[in-house]
Amino acid sequence: MAKGMGNMMKQAQKLQSKIFKLQEELAERTVETTVGGGMIRAVASGKQELLSIKIDPEVVDPNDVQMLEDLIVAAVNDVLKKAQEMVSEEMTKLTGGFKIPGIT
Repeated sequence: MAKGMGNMMKQAQKLQSKIFKLQEELAERTVETTVGGGMIRAVASGKQELLSIKIDPEVVDPNDVQMLEDLIVAAVNDVLKKAQEMVSEEMTKLTGGFKIPGIT
């Protein structure tokens, strides 16, 4: 029993190490999205942080600020969702689909 428990602990430590390494790698990876026919482009990291947003000057209309605001919100929400999906997909590959609270 003790030997089996020790083996399980070693495997858990290996998995924890792999998860930590993957989280570091994902922090360096990026995802991007465009909305409004490419008028707004957003880039986020695997840490789900917005890294950049580019706005085509043609979409800037002082008479329709609401449309620009809506496009920016849509772009940010979409790129953060893509970042979350990327992280979840990679964690699922690593853990074999086993759900670890707070990780996947």
